Amino acid sequence: MSDTFICTHCGEQWDIEDRHNFDGAELCPDCFHEETVVCEHCGRRIWADNAVDSDRVLCEGCYDDYYVNCEGCGRTLHNDDAYYFDDGNDYPYCHNCYEQRCSGEYIHDYSFKPEPIFYGDGNRYFGVELEIDEGGHDDGNAEKLTDIANTIDEKRIYIKHDGSLNDGMEIVTHPMSLDYHLNEMPWENVMSKAIKMGYLSHKTTTCGLHIHVNRNTFGSNHEEQEECISRVLFFVERFWQELLKFSRRTEGQLARWAARYGIKESPKATLDNAKKNYSGRYTCVNLTNYHTIEFRIFRGTLKYSTLVATLQLVNKICDIAIKMTDGELTSLNWCDFVLSIDKPELINYLKERRLYVNEPIECEEDV
Repeated sequence: MSDTFICTHCGEQWDIEDRHNFDGAELCPDCFHEETVVCEHCGRRIWADNAVDSDRVLCEGCYDDYYVNCEGCGRTLHNDDAYYFDDGNDYPYCHNCYEQRCSGEYIHDYSFKPEPIFYGDGNRYFGVELEIDEGGHDDGNAEKLTDIANTIDEKRIYIKHDGSLNDGMEIVTHPMSLDYHLNEMPWENVMSKAIKMGYLSHKTTTCGLHIHVNRNTFGSNHEEQEECISRVLFFVERFWQELLKFSRRTEGQLARWAARYGIKESPKATLDNAKKNYSGRYTCVNLTNYHTIEFRIFRGTLKYSTLVATLQLVNKICDIAIKMTDGELTSLNWCDFVLSIDKPELINYLKERRLYVNEPIECEEDV
């Protein structure tokens, strides 16, 4: 009988007394301890790759039967340690997150959706969802931001919990016209206060800037709206690389939070493809809402000029979708598109991102 063996995993030769037999494999001590783990719940040894991806070492069976993840912070909890609200959602929470939410007056549940209040004139309204992180899921901080934006008579924003954030919250506006966002909504003061309280948005891997646009801005009936929305999708898909650069996101982030539908030969075919291959709400232009479409491609920001430019870009895309024919859109190139822009804030941002006809400029970084 041989006094040595070859480790199944690393291929190295070892003394026979060092052998660990596991799951049909002969492992050396190093590989045995590095490639296998013991489930904290049942005590069974398993391959490390088969352990559930959580903050505890658990086999899949034990995780499925006995554990959940806190909706607030994501921590893995035993079923007996989970707290629930009597709100019909059946979301589990750890004790800290449960207590925090019980005492909260200003941070609402993720499902909170008040009756919309429309601010400004015209027939096009933008609802902004701005995620901020790393400064605390703190009701006092939420109160300070709310007090800046809201008055006794005008409730412009509300704050929501978002489980995708590490330690932050989501600022949500009621629908506002572009002019109202730029001239009445105190965005600069809100962003400045958030920064002073330690929040980040662009400089995280978690935050997005989502912009809703009312569907009836695209037409008075369903057919007119669908025709224009098909051109919105076609524009986004046609100029994907330019919009990727504009968005400040990475390809990987977009694939996770704002995936492409894929471009087809015409706007109508592009929309038909998007509907056929239903992808839920984590798409570049979310079509699942009854009253709005949602642009989800943009990274979060606490830089006011970036927010302004982003709103102006979305507004411009909507203009093009309404005013251009399918033929005009399919022949449009990026150079002609940017040369048609007359908003100085948007032009300046395009130059910062090296997207404006070879006229780059230097800029301050996003926050």
